[in-house]
Amino acid sequence: MKSKIFIVLFLFILLACQAVPQNNDSIAVNKQAIVDEIGRQVKIPKSPQRIISLAPSITEMLFALELGDKVVGVTSYCNYPQAATKIPKVSDTLHPNLEMIISLKPDLVLVTTASQLEQFTAKMSELGIAVFVIKSDSVIGVLGSIKLLGQITNKEQVAKNLIDSLNARLEKVKKQHLNQPAKPKVFFIVGTEPLITVGRKAFVTDLINLAGGQSISEDVETEWPAYSIETAISRAPEIILSPGSHSTENEPSKLTLPKGLEVTPAARTGKIYKIDGDLLLRPGPRIIDGLEQIAKLLYSEEKR
Repeated sequence: MKSKIFIVLFLFILLACQAVPQNNDSIAVNKQAIVDEIGRQVKIPKSPQRIISLAPSITEMLFALELGDKVVGVTSYCNYPQAATKIPKVSDTLHPNLEMIISLKPDLVLVTTASQLEQFTAKMSELGIAVFVIKSDSVIGVLGSIKLLGQITNKEQVAKNLIDSLNARLEKVKKQHLNQPAKPKVFFIVGTEPLITVGRKAFVTDLINLAGGQSISEDVETEWPAYSIETAISRAPEIILSPGSHSTENEPSKLTLPKGLEVTPAARTGKIYKIDGDLLLRPGPRIIDGLEQIAKLLYSEEKR
């Protein structure tokens, strides 16, 4: 009789223990501590299932890593791939909808330093939602970001395959201009009123260098400096580029020059182009597409 009572009591205690919610220690077992790209240690799920991306470049990385089915929220600027346009929009990158984000129950939110979301990041952390910062300020940095995203989402092999493919294309571009006697001088126009270009720290400057060119404004320290027409003319750019709107053909188109630049070598030879801005200004997997287009234009023999 006593043995039966003992067995019943044991089963009762066992069931009671199973009904108790997981404590912090058991939850911690299912998380990993990873340092993000601005040096913050973040505890994230070992296999995130509900991811929110607050940058178009990150969204493109996630889809390239075959994680599109895990993405539950994106920004209004996330237009690639097409499937991303059908995901709920939770932000315009600068103004995230906090209530909507919480309602989607994410276990991982990815942001960029460019988004300047310090207060948002702090609030998410208070709510126990992991916020991981991606910072890609160079082409090599993009490859590093892809590797890190693969690591934190259990997509290491997919990330490796993608990186190997992108790296092969990068090396091919670099080899194409190894024996060139001089680098073509490039003027990259971001805006015209006022005239804005790219400085030494700008992502596009790295693209121009890797493509085999030399930005005429790479000596300017600021990232997006104002630039005078007179200075641009004096530096005699041989090719002028500018970001254009998204093109379904994904091909460069003609650029209308600001008044005064028609006297430059680039204008006289017709080497003035617009390239899809999404390929040039988003530090994601398609950045190699932009690099290839720049390189093709720099060393084209065709007079346009």
